[in-house]
Amino acid sequence: MTISSDNTAPSLRSVLRSPALLLASWFGVGLSPRAPGTAGSIAALPLVALLVYYLPVVTTAIIGLLLFFVGVWSASEAGRRWGQADHGAIVIDEVVGQLLATAVPVYVLGDVLASFPVVILLSLVTFRLFDIVKVWPADYVDKHSKNGWGVMLDDVFAGLWAGVVVIALLLMTY
Repeated sequence: MTISSDNTAPSLRSVLRSPALLLASWFGVGLSPRAPGTAGSIAALPLVALLVYYLPVVTTAIIGLLLFFVGVWSASEAGRRWGQADHGAIVIDEVVGQLLATAVPVYVLGDVLASFPVVILLSLVTFRLFDIVKVWPADYVDKHSKNGWGVMLDDVFAGLWAGVVVIALLLMTY
């Protein structure tokens, strides 16, 4: 699928002028010259920590769904504007994936098995690993869905896998 584009290079100026680009780049974090995906995951941690530590699962799920759909819209627009469906500067998908990677073990296990900072650290490392490696079905979505839905869904799957692995790691160590 070819994306129509005005081939506007991501710049802080263009990001600040567009709500879609601002969200897609997670307030400019995606413009990081090195490892923008990791930068996006790290930048997501304060929001993720606040949501999963203070809010009930239903509220966090609703916010997560809203972020997902906003992500589909903003990633689609950014991909069109920047000429690449999954441009490196698009990191709102990392925000949603990191939320899942953290929320799954916290809400499934509670804080019975580990300290919250340990869960945060494990979810960050495992999510980055699964986001880079692209385990099924993320690999399929990444290869076959070159649009905002694909950008978001491959990180949803990476986040879910990471969450399951964090649960397994915590159960093995406690």
